[in-house]
Order: sequence, then C-alpha cells, then structure tokens
Amino acid sequence: MAKIMLNTDPNHRHVYDKNGKRVCCTLEEKIYLEAKKNPALDGHEDHGSHSHDHDQSSEKHSSKYFPVAFSISALMLGLILDHQLKVDFFKGYVRAVYYGICYLPVGYPVMKEAAKAIFKKAFFTEFTLMTIATAGAFAIGEYPEGVAVMVFYALGELFQSSAISRAQSSIKALLDIRPNRASVLRNGIYESVNPEDVNIGEIIQVKSGEKIPLDGTLSTERSSFNTAALTGESRPKSIEKGELVLAGMINLDTLIDIEVTKKFADSSLARILEMVQNAASRKAPTELFIRKFAKVYTPIVFVLAVALVFAPYFVMVGNYDFKVWLYRSLVFLVISCPCALVISIPLGYFGGIGTASRQGILFKGSNYLDVMTKVNTVVMDKTGTLTEGVFKVQDVVVASGDKESFLKIVASLEKKSTHPIAKAIVNSQGPKANLVEAENVEEISGHGLSGEVGGQKVLAGNSKLLKKYNINYPQEVDSVVDSIVVAAIDGVYAGYITIADAIKVDSPNAIAQLHEYKIKTVMLSGDKDSVTQNVAQKIGIDTAFGSLLPEDKVKHLEDLKKTKGNVIAFVGDGINDAPVLALSDVGIAMGGMGSDAAIETANVVIQTDEPSKIVTAIMIAKGTRSVVLQNITLAFAVKIVVLILGAGGLATMWEAVFADVGVALLAILNAVRIQKMNFTLKK
Repeated sequence: MAKIMLNTDPNHRHVYDKNGKRVCCTLEEKIYLEAKKNPALDGHEDHGSHSHDHDQSSEKHSSKYFPVAFSISALMLGLILDHQLKVDFFKGYVRAVYYGICYLPVGYPVMKEAAKAIFKKAFFTEFTLMTIATAGAFAIGEYPEGVAVMVFYALGELFQSSAISRAQSSIKALLDIRPNRASVLRNGIYESVNPEDVNIGEIIQVKSGEKIPLDGTLSTERSSFNTAALTGESRPKSIEKGELVLAGMINLDTLIDIEVTKKFADSSLARILEMVQNAASRKAPTELFIRKFAKVYTPIVFVLAVALVFAPYFVMVGNYDFKVWLYRSLVFLVISCPCALVISIPLGYFGGIGTASRQGILFKGSNYLDVMTKVNTVVMDKTGTLTEGVFKVQDVVVASGDKESFLKIVASLEKKSTHPIAKAIVNSQGPKANLVEAENVEEISGHGLSGEVGGQKVLAGNSKLLKKYNINYPQEVDSVVDSIVVAAIDGVYAGYITIADAIKVDSPNAIAQLHEYKIKTVMLSGDKDSVTQNVAQKIGIDTAFGSLLPEDKVKHLEDLKKTKGNVIAFVGDGINDAPVLALSDVGIAMGGMGSDAAIETANVVIQTDEPSKIVTAIMIAKGTRSVVLQNITLAFAVKIVVLILGAGGLATMWEAVFADVGVALLAILNAVRIQKMNFTLKK
C-alpha cells in the first residue's frame, strides 16, 4: 500500500492519526484517513473492542454537535433578551458574562488551534483571524456579533464534516470490499488464513455470497459474479473454468475453487486501492494555485485590516472614531478568511474522483480531471480497446500438406506468446492438446515469433516477418482483410491462418459521443492496415493507421502533439502501449483486460473495458471543473463586494458572517452536487 505523507501546513484542517496524535493534512488526505479510521474497514478484526468503539463513536457524534447546539440556543435567547424582552438585569457585566458563556463552547477549540499555530510560527491562519475578529468584537461591546461569527464558523465546520463523509463514501466502499480471510487448501483440508499469507498456485475455496480474496483462475466449471465493486457494472458476469477471477468480486452461485495467480499485494483490488490512495497526492493546477494564493492573500488582508484601523486617523483629523474603524476592521477580517476556497475546491475534485470510481473509472489524481476537460483528440489502440480482444481462428490455408499438422506447429510456437491472436491459435487446439515444446523462441517486435518446433525452424507473424527473412509468399496473402498469421517452415512459406476479432458493442456509440464533444478520433494499430481501416469505417473513427510497430505509434503521437493546441488522450491496454500512454497528455488504460505495464503507466484506468467510459470520464471531468469554477467565482465575487462594503462601513458583522461561512456552506453544497450529477450516456 502507498504511504500518505501528511502536509504540515497549519492552514490545513487537523485530524488524529492512529496513535491519537493530532496532525495536519490536506483535505483529500483527511477524507482518505477518515474513511480508513474504522478498524473494520482496515481488514483487521477486533471483536473484543467492538462494543467499546461503538460507544465511543456515539459519544463523539453527540459531543460534536452539542457545543454548536448549545451556543446557537444561548445566542437566540440572548438576542430575545436584548431586543424583545429588554429586561433591566441583562446589562453590563451580566450581559458580557452571558455572551462569554455562549462563546466558549464554539470559541475555545478555535482559540486553542490559533495558539498552536502561533506557537509553530504560523500567524496567518483562519483560526487566528477568527479569534482576533471575535475577541475584538467583545472588546468593543458587540457581544452577539462575536458569538455569531464563531457559531456560524463552527456550523460551517459541521457542514464540511458532513460533506467529507459523503465524499469518502466511495473510498469506504472500496475499503469495504477488502476480504479479511481466505479459505486455502493445505494438507487436504481448508484453512482460514489472512489473504496476505496465501501463495501463488494454492487453491482457495469461496462460498456463494462471499468476496473473492485474491486474483486467480476459476478451477470450477463456471459461476456468476458481481463485479460492481471493481467495475461499477451492476450486471452479473459469468466466468468459465480457466478464466480470470479478480479479488473483490462476489461469488453469486455455487461453491467454487480458485487457483491463485497473484499475491494479495499484487492483486487488482490492491492496485485499485493504491491508485485511490495516491490520487490525493496529485493536485490539479487550480487547487495548487488556490493554496498558494491563500498563503499570500491572508497576510495581505491582515495587514490591510490593521491599516483600516489606523490609516483614517491621519486623514480624518478631529473626526476619527477608533471604535468605528476597529469594528470595520474586524468585519474586514471575518470576510477575508479564505475558507470557501480552501475547503470547497479540493472537496470538489475529490467528489469528482469518487463519482468516477463508482462508474468504474479511476483517476490517479485531480490534475488529470483538469486535463481531461481540455482533451480534443482521442487516440486509441484497436485490439482490446475498441474490439473485444477475443480472437477465434476462422480459416487455415496451407501451401501443402494437411491443415491440422500445420496449425499444430504454429500453435506450438505461439504458445510462448501472450498476444490475443497467439492465444486464439493455441485455444483452437483445445485444452488437452499435445503441443510440441518450442525451443529458442524469439519475439521480433512488431513482426512475430521465430523458434524451433520439433527440429524445424518456424516463423509465425505478419507478412513483414517473412519479408524480413526474404521468404517469398503468394501475393494474395496481402489482400486478405482479416487479421492473419503467416508462417514459414525451414525458410519456406507454409501457409496462413485468419483470425477474427469482434468489435465491442459500445464502440460505435463511444465514437459518436466523442464527435458530439467535437473531439477528433484516431486509431493506431499493429494489426494489418486493411483490418484497421475496416474496423475504423464500421465504428466511425476519423483517421486510422495500421501495420504499426510500437515505435511507429510513438512517432504518430509525436506528430499529433506538434499541432498547436492539441491535447491528446491515448487509450490502450497492451504492454506495447506503455510508451504511448506515457507520451500522451492523458494516458487511459483498459483495466479489466489491460496489462500491468499499461495500467501502471496510465493516468486514468477504465475497469469495465468499455470505450464509452472514455466519454463518461470526460463528462465527469467537465462537471467537476464547472463546479470548481462556480465555487471560485462565487467566493471571490461575494467576498470582494462585502470587503468593499465592510471597509466603507456599509456591511456589519452579520454580512461578514454570510460572506465567510455562508459562502463556504454554499460552495460545499455545490461541491457535493457532483456526486448527484447524471453522467449517463445517450444511446
């Protein structure tokens, strides 16, 4: 698991670590840590302390709201005594002490944080601003305003906490799918062990309704699985014997056995969790700018507030009223607090990441949400991205001899490859095929394989492979439209095998939706150009290039990047796509069938392998960006207006409270709205 490094900037919110020590962290890290704090979600059982933790949680919950509830009630009563009943005893010291009691439950925690920040030489924090502003209000006898500022600030904190709880729910859902135990077959019996203690090759048993603890291949004939936690897809998936089963899936049918293929730390589920955890460390430019801006903005406003108290003395000779200008300065201070920006913007981005994860789309950082909004060219691989990547042998044509012997020789060589086409040829021989062990196998990038099968020198790949070795072959081979594997045995052309790959159901709709967003589509494929052009025509791709080596794909992408204003997203799934994924502005990997190299290199991972999710990712990015810009505009507009009014004496502390806490609340509610937006594609 990735380790989160906590930011020590005192302007950030505080949380407690697992040892009870209070630490500073960014809002995104707070969201993650809050989600992780529940021991049940951390994958460790602690039955003995369950009851105690529950009681503690209830106490924390009530103690969180009690101070605000008490102060609001007491403030309301004070205002009634002040303005409605106007009783004689409610004056002087009695009134001051009463409002002081109202103030302490909400004010003391803030004053404590201000003192800690000052001790660490961080003088310009929101805690300091609020403490000075409310203390000043008490000093000039504006007790209700002083209490109101702190009450509404505390209320804003509660709203923020509630918003964070909603944002963290998607992470809790991910943490919640981590299985605690695995039933592994050892010495003829099944033992319940920690998934981390299970080794590759061992057999685990999973009952109906249980979560799959580790990646592996299904040993039972077949079963149906709920994959929603990994892919966002609610429809059950049927998996046959020998096919891949991923940790986090839920077995829906009978008792099944699985042969483990990956350690727990390397499983798809662990990889997803690590991606989500690391997402907090990659900030969007807007978020980084706001943080830098807040650090400069706050001390400047503080200096202006001090100047607002004393500067008029030198201008208004004889008419200067210290109390009036101090009050205006305090109003100015309350308004200046950058809470709305510092809280709502990262919350908005995190909401976008959470919303995407529920759709089976994993953004590795909020910065990629920003870049996705600017994408105007989507470049895609063909096999496994726009097509199913599940090939089947269609036809076998031999120069001489029988087809079965030819196919068996080629399959023996192709067994050494992981390419989908190679797997199709091997699978055509059946699960119990008695293939010859190929020797001295060499993969020639972009061409195919060479090796020895039964003492014969065999070449199998595309026609470029035969040209490379100066082997003559019939010209009609180049006119075959389908995917083709051409073979030569002992330096002589032996025949070819045609392979078919189905286009994914939602590929045409995905391309059509991209065009609606005015996004150009390009397809780059290592498959022969005739096949590539045929697929491109069927699904509506703008431009397509086939017969490409990995370095050719890189060159095409570099050429596209030379066009000024091009922001490129590349979508792929293979190991050979890793260089292009790294070169693009946004690399998108198909995570269900994609290689580990592609998934590690990519910035965005689509767990469902659906091309339409590319459009969904763009929609979520644009929705998130829109909300963030709305929050920035709202916060700046209201604050600037009220700052001017406050400096001119036209705004009271009540307007200042709205400009600070009110705008923060509106911004938080707007940020939460991302999780309610509809990102369903049109059919």
